[in-house]
Amino acid sequence: MKDKSQKKGKNPALYIITPFMVSLVCAGITVAAAIKPMDKLKTYINIAFMDSLKSNPLDEDSGLVIKENDIITDYTGKTSETGEPDRPSFGELYALVNTDAIGMNIPIYWGTTTELLEVGACQSSSSAVFGTNGNSVISAHVDTYFADLDKLKEGDEVTIYTNYGKFTYEVSELIQFTSKNKKYIVPTKDDRLTIYTCKRDLLGASDSRIGAVCKLTKREFYTEKEGE
Repeated sequence: MKDKSQKKGKNPALYIITPFMVSLVCAGITVAAAIKPMDKLKTYINIAFMDSLKSNPLDEDSGLVIKENDIITDYTGKTSETGEPDRPSFGELYALVNTDAIGMNIPIYWGTTTELLEVGACQSSSSAVFGTNGNSVISAHVDTYFADLDKLKEGDEVTIYTNYGKFTYEVSELIQFTSKNKKYIVPTKDDRLTIYTCKRDLLGASDSRIGAVCKLTKREFYTEKEGE
């Protein structure tokens, strides 16, 4: 005679709920594990200006407000090697990049959007503000503002003007990389300027980038207000 307890069937709902609960737990673990890498990725996704990756604080359709400023290029007052930079707002013209070697004197806007690239060079909002430690990353279109960037040579001097200081760099390395290679445009421990554009291609959009890494040689923070 069979034991009566063996005739009792298991609850059918248990078979339905169990796989669902297991999947839910696995999904939670996956999301938790992905949070840290995604946070790290967000630091870098604004720096390939021709790519589809974007992290702009303002959507292009939301109405970007571009703030124009007159940048001081003829300061003659006292300077200091140390100082406090002014962090710009998104869409603000806050610097000029100049190099006599190729006759370039271009306005730099903080942030990267299609609209800003039409009026000057753009600095990644994930990169270092001039005067702070790290990698300051600038890009512009090859058919407009950075048309002669490929003429830069090692040893050329590049000067950045802001309304709080002047920063001088020397081209230390000419670079070429693909749009998927973030080697030159991620944050760094040393103070540098990375400047790049698309490689000119008569057949259409190019996946190659060209530019230069420049080492910082001099910091000059303005210590007097203009007119004093």
